[in-house]
Amino acid sequence: MADVTAERAAGTREITYREAVAEGIAREMRRDPAVVCLGEDIGEAGGVFKTTAGLFKEFGPERVWDTPISEQAIVGAAMGAAMTGMRPVAEIMFSDFLACCWDYLANEIPKVRYMTGGQVTVPLVVRTANGGGLGFGAQHSQATENWALTIPGLKIAAPSTPADVIGMMAAAIRSDDPVVFFEHKGLLATKGAPAPPGHQVELGRAAVVREGADVTLVALASMVPVALKAAELLGADGIDTDVVDLRCLVPLDVATVLASLARTSRLVTVEENPYQGGWGATLVSVVADEGFGLLDAPVRRVAGECVPLPFADALEERVIPTVDKVVTAVRTLAAY
Repeated sequence: MADVTAERAAGTREITYREAVAEGIAREMRRDPAVVCLGEDIGEAGGVFKTTAGLFKEFGPERVWDTPISEQAIVGAAMGAAMTGMRPVAEIMFSDFLACCWDYLANEIPKVRYMTGGQVTVPLVVRTANGGGLGFGAQHSQATENWALTIPGLKIAAPSTPADVIGMMAAAIRSDDPVVFFEHKGLLATKGAPAPPGHQVELGRAAVVREGADVTLVALASMVPVALKAAELLGADGIDTDVVDLRCLVPLDVATVLASLARTSRLVTVEENPYQGGWGATLVSVVADEGFGLLDAPVRRVAGECVPLPFADALEERVIPTVDKVVTAVRTLAAY
């Protein structure tokens, strides 16, 4: 990991998303000896997605723990470690497998601080590879942010750029509340500007990544580049699009969305998770409560279809939101 940092400092202007995951964890491990990592094949193997490459070499087996293939064991051990003063970063290889340790995530970890009156905290991060677009099939391709959204007491982070990965990882590891950190598989090979030393991004602070005056597009994780590409195409039609990267679902930065709506008066959400129970529905309901007077048109949601994810590329594309689907939705709304 030190090699990666040195390379960036020497003048290389880009870092991949997957490198940013490892770099973000390494920065916090260097800063705080209480930070440890655990998960399947995260040690010498560097993780199945190479998102922990270099950590074992730098920090050794005392702080980077390879575990058995048991999601319950991984998250249960992380919970116990966090309750005794450590700051564990636990990897669940695919977000689909959060279902295997759901009792800990839904019924134990988020309730400890509340049930002990604040006497015990559980400062842990559960990181996981999320989302589709790579043809991994129905059991390894789901976007499951909406699962975690139903559980009070969990913070939910889903960065879209390498710099945000590093900055949000810092904030997540330092949080005294548990954080589920979604790393999108389709973004792992993407590149972006490296994060400066000490970079931290406050959880719950959205970013306006493109300014426009006609329609607000709100997106998360892999849907952010989809929204930006759609906005570029729409610009050629004279439709000026504001693109908001939520970055987090909990805390949810409604203020930034409402500020954008004050400029545009039209809202489209772009979410990979299924339409049924998706985070867009929650955001839209809050907008209806707090910003109904800002709207000059109905709200539109572009979301995944309510079906298992297919293996075949052509079929998967029919299920997951695409640039064309977003462009169509915005054009319709702009003409309302």
